[in-house]
Amino acid sequence: MRRMVGLFVSCSFIICVNPKSMNPKQFSTLALLFFISFSISAWSQQAKLPNIVFLISEDNSAHFMDLWNEQGVNTPHIAKLAENGVVYDHAFSNSPVCSVARSTLITGTYAPRTGIHLHRKIREAPLPEGLRMFPYYLREAGYYATNRAKKDYNAIEGSGVWDESSNTAGWENRPDPMQPFFHKETFMDSHESRLHFSDSLMKAYAPDDNPQQVDLFPIHPDTPTFRFTTAYHRDKIRGIDEWVGEAIEKLERDGLLEDTFVFYFGDHGGVLPGSKGYLYETGLHIPLVVRIPENFKHLVDHENNTREKAFVSFMDFAPTVLYLAGINIPVQMDGKPFLGQGLKADLANRDESLGYADRFDEKYEMVRSLRKENWKYIRSYQPFYPDALHNNYRYQMLAFSEWRELDREGKLNELQSRFFRSKPSEMLYNLEEDPFETINLAEEEEYQGLLTQMRQQLNRNILDFNDLGFLPEHLLVAEALDHPVAFGETFHESLQRILAINDLQFLPQTEANERLKEVLTDGKVLEQFWALNTIAILSEESFVSQVKEFQHHEDEMIQWKAIECLGVLGLQDPLDPLVNLINTVVDPVLTLQMLNSLVFFRDHTPYILEEEMVSRVNPPNPNAEVTRRLDYLNGDWK
Repeated sequence: MRRMVGLFVSCSFIICVNPKSMNPKQFSTLALLFFISFSISAWSQQAKLPNIVFLISEDNSAHFMDLWNEQGVNTPHIAKLAENGVVYDHAFSNSPVCSVARSTLITGTYAPRTGIHLHRKIREAPLPEGLRMFPYYLREAGYYATNRAKKDYNAIEGSGVWDESSNTAGWENRPDPMQPFFHKETFMDSHESRLHFSDSLMKAYAPDDNPQQVDLFPIHPDTPTFRFTTAYHRDKIRGIDEWVGEAIEKLERDGLLEDTFVFYFGDHGGVLPGSKGYLYETGLHIPLVVRIPENFKHLVDHENNTREKAFVSFMDFAPTVLYLAGINIPVQMDGKPFLGQGLKADLANRDESLGYADRFDEKYEMVRSLRKENWKYIRSYQPFYPDALHNNYRYQMLAFSEWRELDREGKLNELQSRFFRSKPSEMLYNLEEDPFETINLAEEEEYQGLLTQMRQQLNRNILDFNDLGFLPEHLLVAEALDHPVAFGETFHESLQRILAINDLQFLPQTEANERLKEVLTDGKVLEQFWALNTIAILSEESFVSQVKEFQHHEDEMIQWKAIECLGVLGLQDPLDPLVNLINTVVDPVLTLQMLNSLVFFRDHTPYILEEEMVSRVNPPNPNAEVTRRLDYLNGDWK
């Protein structure tokens, strides 16, 4: 449109000049000058690119802001962004923990496909061949790219991603004030660590909200500690809003606001107990607002002050930025743009989001989720591990520790204590009626058709992405991380069989047992691993003699899984065999998985790990995460 206006003005001016008053040479020269002027103007308009800013807050879900929850905190600066842009009602981080979520964000990939799905990395993964972190492409197109300052990636960054990444990085440092820029900045004061306060802070600090009047999550006990922690976190939300306001003010002061797309969002859900690290909505559902600049409204279909119902996730952010900048989206990315021209039809059909959770520091449990419209399906592949399984960092929060003590004292109701128990392998929730996922419909007869559909859809997604989460981590590190995506392609057929083994639990018992017997007898080692896991889930005791034989298998992974299976079934005390095995295993990543089982049995089953046995735990090659587990077992973790 601007090009047409320029053409009209230029041509009108030329026509108004009387050619009879000039000689032919003068007229030709004037016409040439206007043609050059018009060409430069048109090229300049075409070449001008929007600035893009990411304002990312740590560890807060959409539940804490009144743009998404009427009980949330009032955030006037973020609301002002919304008046000049779009609020996304269904935005998700894919992962509920920092490094995996941020790795998804910066690469635009499904993290278990690219081997970047474990928090935190034991070994960095290379990106798929030909793929770079998305700011690299912006820089190639002429952008100045800065990061202040958190990265926390599980992938190898490579060169050329940032012009500057530091605590002072920003657009004001670019050498040419006309150069377009991309800037990413993180607000740290809402991070989980800010809730690692002491009793003295609870006595000295007065939150803006009266703790007695805040709404608690249904799973939380009603105690002064939980009430104060909730009120205190709400003040951190107010801090986020003030920080957003300061960033907008700076852009406006620098004369850049109407040339800049501003994305405000949380890096994942959190951070109260039971949210960060878990695939519940409080762990995945993030706040997202995008401010649309006046000078680049023509790049998007959306009007200001609108709400978008389409589902978007962190896989989609990199493609969206590149799309807005007019850059081709690499085929290796898994996401799709959600803001720009020509997307209305696609957005109207986007009603699904995937979630993944694996290792969180030293704690293991593999879980996947699928949300479709208002239905949420969660699949745990190790459901005998409770959500509450110990993690040193997490339990530094007073509310977390108090919750566990109240459970041990028998002072919680059924819903509050559920966090400390083994769980069903499948969970199905109607979020419209049950937004905090407290009523599992997976066993209700009327929902079996929907449950099957969701299970099958999740399986298709897992296969489409060649999900590497089904490789125990020591195998991932040793065999897959040189080329994760290429390995995943060769792993596809094995993954099909592994999914089928995991789904045997949904068949009639006789049929399931026959197939499990076949796998135990003739299956490959990894298939036997998952068969033993399925037997533990089924509480199937008919395999006891075979499982006991697997304790002497040549593969230490199988020995561990057999010991764990027998312990879960209650057919053998697993503690002494586990300790003996831990003390012989050289691979620290396999050791870490075994220690996960040891902590589970000590903390969540009747088995008693005596101090004498703890003193015997002495793995030959501990890494940092193994040391965390040993500190916990020895009582030195705080």
